Amino acid sequence: MAIIPQKQLFKWDEVEELGDLERLKLVIDYLPDEELMQALENERANGRNDYPVRAVWNSVLAGIVFQHPTIESLRRELSRNAQLRQVCGFDITLGVEGVPSSSAYTRFLRRLMTHQKELDEMFDNLVRMLCDELPDFGETLAIDGKALESYAKPRRAESEKPYDGRRDIDANFGVKTYKGKNKDGSVWEKTMSWFGYKLHLIVDANYELPVAFRVTQASRSEIKEARTLVDEMALRLPEIVDRCTYLTGDKGYDDTKMTTKLWDEYKIKPVIDIRNAWRDGEETKLVTGRENVVYDYKGTVYCYSPEDNRRREMVPGGFEKDRDALKCLCPAKYYGVECRGKDACPVKSGVRIPLCEDRRVFTPVARPSAKWKKIYNKRTAVERVNSRIDRVFGFEDHCVRGLRKMNLRCSLALITMLAMALGRIKTKQGDKLRSLVQAA
Repeated sequence: MAIIPQKQLFKWDEVEELGDLERLKLVIDYLPDEELMQALENERANGRNDYPVRAVWNSVLAGIVFQHPTIESLRRELSRNAQLRQVCGFDITLGVEGVPSSSAYTRFLRRLMTHQKELDEMFDNLVRMLCDELPDFGETLAIDGKALESYAKPRRAESEKPYDGRRDIDANFGVKTYKGKNKDGSVWEKTMSWFGYKLHLIVDANYELPVAFRVTQASRSEIKEARTLVDEMALRLPEIVDRCTYLTGDKGYDDTKMTTKLWDEYKIKPVIDIRNAWRDGEETKLVTGRENVVYDYKGTVYCYSPEDNRRREMVPGGFEKDRDALKCLCPAKYYGVECRGKDACPVKSGVRIPLCEDRRVFTPVARPSAKWKKIYNKRTAVERVNSRIDRVFGFEDHCVRGLRKMNLRCSLALITMLAMALGRIKTKQGDKLRSLVQAA
């Protein structure tokens, strides 16, 4: 809570209603930023204090809360709004003279970039505080990557023209391809490319709040960064990993190493969509050690009747943790369908398929089960968070250049999102938990 003593022309209890400023006060009041404030103040030491560190920090948060696209937009609002200046902590007796200059904000943001460690710790502390408030926070997580376009010019050859500050020398080009099938069976494909960066984000799928993130160049592989992100989350936030049961993602995260890591190392059940990576043209493969049981690339298990060789889909029977195996039940026995060879069938009592049969295809939650579909549907939570990042925090149209600046901008946005959610909970506004723009 970055509050500083100040001269006041009026007290807040003399004002009938703060209106939209309540949203900013929620963030200021519940943000664990004291460590960062002390570090910044110690750096300033006995230097000039025309613009107090805490007031400038609060005003930066105000720029995010009130969706100001640039520092100049924020400065104009501070110049005309005395209430906002007082909430931030500026001396309002100075009037517009108390508003920091553009160069002051530039220097402050440069200093903030050297304190990314404190910002990361602030993010982690907010996640822990939400864990304390919400017992089921973190049980189901969703992961996705988000394109962050840079509207600066790409870097040219150094011999062509020296760097002049207008180009983004850290960003590069990223490409993402989407494929699917229409209702008529035709295949569609869409390729998106952009110049800039990529935000790798893990969110709570129930509350739609971030729990871990990384900012990289646009060309970095989503799946490789996802494995690194999960390891970082386990190191920095073990309480989240301990309570996490499922992690869901789209086909972009379909990877044997990823599914194996989640279950074997962290006991998190992966619920990740799968691509058809079978290159031999087979539609099904025989289960090891079985003569009449096969499976397809989606994990659907079938049995063949020994009497008439008729194929039927077996019924998911759950996961046996002590055996690391999925159990599949006889459809004739479970559904009561007619099967002339059921008495002589070697799998009439069911069959266990160990995960090691194919770690991509077989996961602790059986892919054909209703449970898998129900959990996978929660994956859209991360898409909604990405949408808020674009629309509410202004990442659709920004002027950020450089990886460190982009990392700082994403950190501030996600910290603000968590702090406001925590403030909503603390002030009994749980029905507005996901809202970033609705007045308190």
